Amino acid sequence: MPHTFDLLVIGDANPDVVLGPLDAPLAFGQHEQLVDSGLLTLGGSAAIMACGAARLGLKVAFAGRIGDDDAGRFVRTALNDRGVDTSALRVDRTLATPLTVVLTRPDGDRAILTSPGTLTATGPEDVPESLLGAARHVHAASYFLLPRLAAALPELFGTARARGVTTSLDTNDDPSGGWAPDALPATLAVTDFLLPNAQEAMALSASAGTAPESIEAAAAALAAHGPHVIVKNGPDGAVAHDGSTLLRTHGIPAQPVDTVGAGDSFDAGFVAAHLRGLSTADALALAAACGALSTRAHGGTPSQPTWDEAVAALSRNGKNL
Repeated sequence: MPHTFDLLVIGDANPDVVLGPLDAPLAFGQHEQLVDSGLLTLGGSAAIMACGAARLGLKVAFAGRIGDDDAGRFVRTALNDRGVDTSALRVDRTLATPLTVVLTRPDGDRAILTSPGTLTATGPEDVPESLLGAARHVHAASYFLLPRLAAALPELFGTARARGVTTSLDTNDDPSGGWAPDALPATLAVTDFLLPNAQEAMALSASAGTAPESIEAAAAALAAHGPHVIVKNGPDGAVAHDGSTLLRTHGIPAQPVDTVGAGDSFDAGFVAAHLRGLSTADALALAAACGALSTRAHGGTPSQPTWDEAVAALSRNGKNL
């Protein structure tokens, strides 16, 4: 049966208010501090990834939950404007749309404040079963912010894989610091690609009983649980481990304006390359280019590259696909 979509993304979508860079400690006591820039833009790891994939030429559907409010209407419009199908984006009449404030620093670090809203209520009923076989690939994000959806991922991913669909997961950060929900081992067993950043990979590996000394060791330890592990490491590039072989790619030189969403754009690049049939080594390089190019402007989506832009950036740096 032909697929309606290339990619189904499930997870979080919310407005981001990005402010910075803040070059002093955050001051309470009703003291007003001025920063150089502020931006209202689409946020949420899953939403940013979906937009990046659509920008790369994939036909993308999104499933999740928003509130019946101005923030939710902003999210739907932003996704639609970027070519993402939102037919499965459910409206909750009682809970608010999530909202995130991102405070950036001159060194690229950032603090993230999120009001969860509908995130805690989002669950398997927000993912139409028909969509699990209608796309070639299913990606989930913000695992630790969506406890009901996280608990259902083993079944959702299992259903998708039974229909010949590949799967990927970007857990993102765990605000609780626990890193070990009960469903995670079962989820990893039905995940084709796990896409943490370096810090997340180390924490996930430690929670699974291994105390890794490097991201390479963390990738190997996580790969032993089933998935092909892709670890993002910022300007230093990324590594991949399939349980037996380690691959690495260098980062693309960049002068980042804002790194918000760079990892999600990396995810989009890797999945797009995978669906085009590229080797893991080439997909890793293409993904690193997508992550670097996304930092050219403030916010997660405004400077996400097209496929041709990402390929051209690799070519300028001596890598031809």
